[in-house]
Amino acid sequence: MTAEAILTARLVLPLLTVARLERVLAGDHAAVESEIGLWLPAWWREDMAWLMRVRLRQIGENPAAEPWLLRPIGLRDGPAEAIGLFNFHGPPDDRGFAEVGYEIRSEHRGRGYAREAVRGMFDWAAAHHGVRRFRAAIAPDNERSVNLVRKLGMTRVGAQWDESDGLELLWTVEDWPTSPPAGP
Repeated sequence: MTAEAILTARLVLPLLTVARLERVLAGDHAAVESEIGLWLPAWWREDMAWLMRVRLRQIGENPAAEPWLLRPIGLRDGPAEAIGLFNFHGPPDDRGFAEVGYEIRSEHRGRGYAREAVRGMFDWAAAHHGVRRFRAAIAPDNERSVNLVRKLGMTRVGAQWDESDGLELLWTVEDWPTSPPAGP
């Protein structure tokens, strides 16, 4: 496992560095998979290619953004394959908010993996970067994500129109604890 990986009780979230992103996009995913200890299934390599390119551009503009960006989500004990992904949309903004994005593949949903991954990444941001303010923008009909952010103590603060995603509900937490809360 790589030093940049975030570990939770059940999950591992290795960092896809610039070099790893470039190699996956170039088709050399086997070497990257060996480095991170996770198989990146075809859906990950193909469906997420656009996001990998976006994140590479972001890092090119701001190299300090790298640790905040794309991470596959894998199980620590179980098949060594990516079951989803996590990324902040970038480092915290000028108001101190880091915006969260995540996906768990449908066959792995309903087991608390998304909540554990988000909590683990919030804990990482608080412990290593002093960030305690987080935001999520969620489609109104995405009940799973709305339930997840509520369970994390986030509050709905408004809505926005996103050119590519349409209407999004805005959720925030202003004071994430610096030590992880008890429980799953």
